[in-house]
This record gives sequence, structure tokens and C-alpha cells, in this order.
Amino acid sequence: MAKSDITGKRRLKAHNVSHSNIKTNRWQHVNVQRRRMWVPELKRFITLHLTTRDIRSIDKLGISEYARRYGVDLARI
Repeated sequence: MAKSDITGKRRLKAHNVSHSNIKTNRWQHVNVQRRRMWVPELKRFITLHLTTRDIRSIDKLGISEYARRYGVDLARI
């Protein structure tokens, strides 16, 4: 199952709705990418599964600040 290592975001249950308003179940998947990120505090690369939203936020805030907001210890990954 695709899941973000930092935020824990994963697939959601949703409905396909037909023209006659019949609802059938389906999954909405998140766009998860595998990325090697440089962590300056650890002085090494770590490989993470991240959603594209996570990647954009990391570019803005930095990997350490973003992980701290979600209570993730990058040294354990």
C-alpha cells in the first residue's frame, strides 16, 4: 500500500457516481514518490516515500522542520 513515511497519508475510499446516481466503491490513491533526501543534521542521505505535496512542502520548509512538525525522528528512518 502506498503511504507517506512522514505524514502517513494513504489511499481514501470514494465513490464512482454514474449518470443514474448509482454509487460504486473505489479507491483514491495518493501520488507517492520514492526520493533520496539530504539531511544536513545527519550529514547523510535518507530514502523516503513521500507524497508530491510532502515534496513541495519540504522544498519550502526544509526536511528537518517538516519532519519535526509531524513528530518524525529522521535518525530512525
